[in-house]
Amino acid sequence: MAEDTQRNFRSVYYEKVGFRGVEEKKSLEILLKDDPLDIEKLCTFSQRFPLPSMYRGFVWKVLLGILPPHHESHAQVMMCRKEQYTDVLHALKVIRFVSDSTPQVDVYLRMYQLESGTLPRSPSFPLEPEDEVFLAIAKAMEEMVEDNVDCYWLIRCFVSQLNNKFRDSLPQLPKAFEQYLNLEDSRLLNHMKMCSAVTKLPYDLWFQKCFAGCLPESSLQRVWDKVISGSCKILVFVAVEILLTFKIKVMALNNAEKITKFLENIPQDSSDAIVSKAIDLWHKHCGTPVHSV
Repeated sequence: MAEDTQRNFRSVYYEKVGFRGVEEKKSLEILLKDDPLDIEKLCTFSQRFPLPSMYRGFVWKVLLGILPPHHESHAQVMMCRKEQYTDVLHALKVIRFVSDSTPQVDVYLRMYQLESGTLPRSPSFPLEPEDEVFLAIAKAMEEMVEDNVDCYWLIRCFVSQLNNKFRDSLPQLPKAFEQYLNLEDSRLLNHMKMCSAVTKLPYDLWFQKCFAGCLPESSLQRVWDKVISGSCKILVFVAVEILLTFKIKVMALNNAEKITKFLENIPQDSSDAIVSKAIDLWHKHCGTPVHSV
């Protein structure tokens, strides 16, 4: 009994100081020893718990299909990924679309365009809206991942997931946002409707760019854990929690432009708390995934 009490005390302490996943980490390590890796269980784990930073990149690569489930294939597959990266980069240099002085995120964009058949005729052509989304995600991912090859493949496959798996879901998120905000604080929603702000909120920043450029990377990666493991709906609850957190400020603003401008540049010091509350809100409304780990 004393041992249980001590362990529970430690768990509560770890949770308060941000190390909530001490026992979860052990569970994940067990899952990562499976061969082949069980993708469904890894998805469920990522939905339920924040991924430990030391395993996040590896789990993301598995969930996004960059690495296969079988451990013995990992080295060979990553060698092929690296060769493909090198070949595409070389091709872009040959046709003088990039040079050694090109910013790395722009290199990633041109590589993605070349591989997807959307490379413009000239580097001077203006960027399309989807290019701006790619660059926002790339800038955030670059802060999270050191290796250029890993970073490119994670960006490429994450953007592909958004464009394919979530293609039909993402346009529905503004409506879901309004629905859940009404459940949590109808007065706040009514204020924004009176200001004609609901249709002018930064939905592209929130739902197309997945909060890249809005939240600092330390908070953002906890949101992306959920998106990469299969739920874009978490984005709705982050948006709702932002409004709830800054309710007093938003209620004091009386026009759509001011509300939107504030929400595009929210204070960064509240972001960890916002994400934690958003995840709790998401579990409250959508349930907690259960699977034996």
